[in-house]
Amino acid sequence: MRYLSITLLALVAVFTLTSAKKDTQKLIREKPDMEAIRAAVSDPNSKMYYPKLYKQFKASDTTMTLDQMRHLYLGYIYQEDYNPYRQSQYSSRVEELYMRDKHTHAECDTIIHYAEKSLDDDPFDLRQMSFLIYAYREKKKNNMAAIMLWKLNHLLQAIISTGTGLDPENAWVVNNPQHEYNLLNFQDYIVESQKDVPPYYDYITVKPSGDKDEPKGFYFNILYLLEQYNKKFPDSL
Repeated sequence: MRYLSITLLALVAVFTLTSAKKDTQKLIREKPDMEAIRAAVSDPNSKMYYPKLYKQFKASDTTMTLDQMRHLYLGYIYQEDYNPYRQSQYSSRVEELYMRDKHTHAECDTIIHYAEKSLDDDPFDLRQMSFLIYAYREKKKNNMAAIMLWKLNHLLQAIISTGTGLDPENAWVVNNPQHEYNLLNFQDYIVESQKDVPPYYDYITVKPSGDKDEPKGFYFNILYLLEQYNKKFPDSL
């Protein structure tokens, strides 16, 4: 998966300083109770009722807590329109622009247009969020870029807070397999390979950095997204 090179460098710099390899060590890592999350996001009387959380997120409410972001991100798995393999028809419309290092203002407008449409279809498309941040910055729309960066960083924190990724028992939980690669890319890792680890894990190996203490790879738990996908699309089995 390729990114806008300058977008990736800019986001990695920000995310690494604020959230990734240093500050994420301060996050409380807690294996999510998915049944409790399902109940909370489905209860209209709950503070974590999904429509309430989603409305806050869309309104760019920066007072949302990590717990709210965890319920928002993981609770999406239990929503009626959820499909972990759905891809917006707009996400690849201008793929050739994503490969360039420099863009005109008109090209940035095009990137913004399709990224916003993609996020209307898939509100947690982390890749399109990164494109928006880049294009907003190029257009000097710094407030909009900052808000989108806040959303991106806090969604990444929500994922990281689900575990350490270092073994199956502490695997990170994602609502979309593509987020496995996004999360590692934003932490400045270079993905080398992926393999399935029974019964429901993905293991992503990363390029060695030369640091003997650096992990060789990370585990992701895809049980919950597979359960919902197989319920909704049994013909895919």
